[in-house]
Amino acid sequence: MNTLEILWFVLIGVLWAGFFFLEGFDFGIGMQFIFNARDENDRDALYEAIGPNWDANEVWLITAGGAMFAAFPNWYASLFSGFYLMLLIVLLALIYRGVSFEFREQMPTIQGTHLWERLIGITSVMVPFFLGMIFTAMVSGTPIDARGNLTAGFFDYVTPFTLVGGIAVALMSYVHGLNYTRLRIIGPLRDRAVTQLKYLYPVLLAGEALFAVLLFFYTDFIQTKPVWTLAILALIVVTTLMSWYTALKTKSEAWPFALSGLALVEVVVLLFVGLFPRVMVANNPLHTLDIMNASSTPYTLKVMTIVVITALPVTLAYQIWSFWVFRKRIVSHKVVE
Repeated sequence: MNTLEILWFVLIGVLWAGFFFLEGFDFGIGMQFIFNARDENDRDALYEAIGPNWDANEVWLITAGGAMFAAFPNWYASLFSGFYLMLLIVLLALIYRGVSFEFREQMPTIQGTHLWERLIGITSVMVPFFLGMIFTAMVSGTPIDARGNLTAGFFDYVTPFTLVGGIAVALMSYVHGLNYTRLRIIGPLRDRAVTQLKYLYPVLLAGEALFAVLLFFYTDFIQTKPVWTLAILALIVVTTLMSWYTALKTKSEAWPFALSGLALVEVVVLLFVGLFPRVMVANNPLHTLDIMNASSTPYTLKVMTIVVITALPVTLAYQIWSFWVFRKRIVSHKVVE
């Protein structure tokens, strides 16, 4: 195990964490097309809230997948072949979600617009749900053979742990999106978001507790890294409680949003810390993939590091500038200072 292998394992974790923080509230806004919006003004406000940024946020997913392919090709090959069906569903959902945003603006009738808006809502639920299932299945053990081939059946995909993981990620994304609505939108849509948060935070905390229990039975995290695992689980709960308190007991709008996003980041940290130095857990420990037997050559990792050092600051600067430009609050079709 060398420094570059560890560095790229950490960087891939950072990319996934950035994706769930940024795209998480996008998914949460998309879900509100079904679960919160009441009329066309509401749906227009939701669209304006993420319209300038949703596609840039998805770049984090593409970059995370590309980094896995280049830095750890054996990890990428096992994951993407073994979970081909679920990843295909995610890919199709992302495609239909993307075109729905565009086609919504081209529809000449209200009925046609509603069709694409409903599709935005459905696909915004599907993507975090199935990604949550994939990640939890990846850490709970998969049927990998000695050559790194993964042949997963239905019950490798679908277990109580993966279902709870999928629901938890989707619900956390929805709460994150509701907090973004509080931050960006003024009017009845925001008021309904606050009302929903009152009921969803207790449900989310119960789900996190259930996830922690199932983590004990379906993974070896508690046995191999008890201090780190328990500390991060506690941190997720504390962060959610702080988000709940600041959302409903204070006038703060930025803090609840930041904290709900941080809880998503902490889930990614929990999974990557529990995995390290592994990248995929096999049912047979002898076949488990780790960062040493899954990585590219040192030269490849060195070149990738140089590219990231060069490109990442520019990308981050552009995305920060984009959010700053479109920072103004939205009231239906109007933008106010």
